[in-house]
Amino acid sequence: MPKRRILVVILGGLIVFGFLLTNFLRQEYVPPILMYHSINPRQDPCIKSLIVSPQIFERQMRFLKSYRYNVVTLEVLAGLIKNKKKIPPRTLALTFDDGYKDNYTYAFPVLKKYNLPATIFIITNEVGRPQNDRLGWDEIKQMRDSGIISFGSHCLGPETLVNIKSEDDVSREIFDSKMILEEQLGQEVVAFSYPEGRFTTRIRQLVMDAGYKLAVVTSPGKKIASDDVFTLKRLRISSHAGNLAVFWFEASGIYTFIKERRKP
Repeated sequence: MPKRRILVVILGGLIVFGFLLTNFLRQEYVPPILMYHSINPRQDPCIKSLIVSPQIFERQMRFLKSYRYNVVTLEVLAGLIKNKKKIPPRTLALTFDDGYKDNYTYAFPVLKKYNLPATIFIITNEVGRPQNDRLGWDEIKQMRDSGIISFGSHCLGPETLVNIKSEDDVSREIFDSKMILEEQLGQEVVAFSYPEGRFTTRIRQLVMDAGYKLAVVTSPGKKIASDDVFTLKRLRISSHAGNLAVFWFEASGIYTFIKERRKP
């Protein structure tokens, strides 16, 4: 067989394989939910893995906009998953945990520039704290009024719920944080983020009882159903994703698909 013909056959096979793989993956994984924390030019050794520089963040958001990713609100994505709707290719959601002040200073202007919606999960007892490293209510309300930022609860305090012995205390973390946010924002709060992404069956039920419509975790593994809107899986974005090839791989959902299927 002539070399040219062999090359054509190989290329044709690769194209078919790529097409089949892409379609298989689309059926197998839920679109990625990207998780950020701090967007800051300064590096803090205590939270180094949680910081993305403003330059890298803008580069990533510009990438999503330029390549026409379908960036939707977390609530919209949860609704598509819950109702088993066909989800358009390159669909994803953006989230931020803890309510860092730099979300307003550095992330918010970029999100407005590219008109990309996001959800920020607030630790309500830390709003406007003296260290001046968390969002204040005025900043939160300005972001709410933009129409592109929505807010969810990340509990009253930072303590991981699975470490709290009293169920009454766990309930207060879940119920009272929702009430405080709703009073301050003047609107329903539907999203919840488990501190450190950790939960139990009982904690999940309390989140449902409190009236939330969805909840997010981090990487609970393949044993957790991908269509459970109260355990929506997320992918933490770190400074390593400053390389756009790495960011594309993570934002594509392929990385999550592979990670979920690794042997324990």
